[in-house]
Amino acid sequence: MIKKSSLGILGQFYLNIKSSFKLIYQNSNFYEKRISKTFDNTFDYKPSPHLLSSIIRYQNKKYKIEDFTIDSIWQDNLSSKDYEKLNNFFWFFSLDLKSSKKTAQKVITNWISNNRRYQKKSWEFDLTAKRIISWLSNHQLTYEDSDQEYRSTFDHMIQKQTNHLLNEIKNSKEMKNKMIGCAAIILTGLAYKNEKQYLDFGLNLLKNIIKFSIDNQGFPKSRNIRELIFYLKYFIIIREWFKESQSLIPEYIDENIYFLGSNYAFIWQNIKQDIFFNGNYSSDNKDFDQYLKRFGYSFKNQINEIGGYTILKNKKITLAADIGSSPNKTFSHDYQAGALSFEIFSNDKKLISNSGYYSDINNKFNKLSRSTSLHCALTIEDYSSCNFKKNNKNLFIDKGLKVSKKNIIFENNYWKISGAHDGYLIKFGTSYEREIEFYPKQMKFIGYDKLFRKVANKKIKFDIRFHLEPNSKVMKTQDNKSILIEIEDEGWKFSCDSFDINIDNGIYFGNKNSYKENQNIFISGMNNETEQIIKWEISKL
Repeated sequence: MIKKSSLGILGQFYLNIKSSFKLIYQNSNFYEKRISKTFDNTFDYKPSPHLLSSIIRYQNKKYKIEDFTIDSIWQDNLSSKDYEKLNNFFWFFSLDLKSSKKTAQKVITNWISNNRRYQKKSWEFDLTAKRIISWLSNHQLTYEDSDQEYRSTFDHMIQKQTNHLLNEIKNSKEMKNKMIGCAAIILTGLAYKNEKQYLDFGLNLLKNIIKFSIDNQGFPKSRNIRELIFYLKYFIIIREWFKESQSLIPEYIDENIYFLGSNYAFIWQNIKQDIFFNGNYSSDNKDFDQYLKRFGYSFKNQINEIGGYTILKNKKITLAADIGSSPNKTFSHDYQAGALSFEIFSNDKKLISNSGYYSDINNKFNKLSRSTSLHCALTIEDYSSCNFKKNNKNLFIDKGLKVSKKNIIFENNYWKISGAHDGYLIKFGTSYEREIEFYPKQMKFIGYDKLFRKVANKKIKFDIRFHLEPNSKVMKTQDNKSILIEIEDEGWKFSCDSFDINIDNGIYFGNKNSYKENQNIFISGMNNETEQIIKWEISKL
């Protein structure tokens, strides 16, 4: 019998051989001739740079290109991050339009001179896509008042890079990069109107991205909130390019904007708060809201559940919970094992919070932030409800879970969210159910965490954590039965009569790729019964 480890080694060997042959091919004259087949079409549609303000961080201060030491910015000792920023040319969006066009065009001429043929580093897929978008969108600097020789070189290089995207896009594994590449191909097709190849290919690709990545309700199959917003931004940008170029907007683009926008209203605009589930952290969505308003987009959604999330809200309280099954392995690149976790907002202040997400996959905190222990949910023997496996630097679900028995009640004087998952069934023979009730008049939450086992043949340790934001203050009462929580000018009491409750230090990843210390309340105990119910309460003082 062949061992799995042997198969893994053989598989990696095959991938290495394949990658080596691919690199040889891309550096060959054959590939150079293939992507150099361009057309003498003119740069007709010139997109407005402000259409990209939803994805570009514009500086309040605009710089002149003369402020940069042009010869030294291409130095060899750049960090990988600085290299990417330099070669995607998005820094052109921060330039003052009074900058010298000749200098800006000289920078592009120098780049073309040094990178005329394919080079693995400078022609990386996402860098190439962003560079195309930047060069075309900053035409007032990159194209205006140039001579015919420069324009011919510029047009040829835009199309050549687009040809490279056409060849490479099927090999790009990152869906976000595929979307950016798709946008770049579509923009080239609109800018050089007489060349339908790019536009037709780009639109067909966009249909495939929709079919592959977005479910029937218009929510990404990854269940990732940031990905939802990412797709909405790019669909709107593409639509605005069609509109500005006076081209017919495909109906399916409008349709997908409607569904994505409706889900955006549900997950953000209805509550104006960031909920920390499945790869989410604090955002700048208020800037995007201003963008939508400026371009006349308005979305509504009054339902209580979509995408595996439920959000119940009145004027004072918001209760959000993750009641969705884990996504397919393919879409689990940012998934966190927080099934049945929840968050509570009181008067726009977060009372109970998951710990957020550390998105840098090269940092050890990325794996930590995926664990169930950093969510407001139950863990058994310090294991997470899902297993993760490393693949090409990133972590993907190895064994997922299914959420069942979902029930949502939303009435004036009574709310309830309940569900169950099988994440601990195989390893511990245990099913986990959670029920959260809220009584608005009494301002009281009552929770029931339930463990069910067919055979209680040995004791298992469980912990239930309730994470708090770093600025929250907590204090245990003298009878050890309650914990007081202070958030700004509000006081709340957490209690659990039948089990030990304590305060523990933790780590908060609410801001992108950074961490702070926070505290969490936790219930701990041992289970040796076939059925056990842990009841807890959170009430306002």
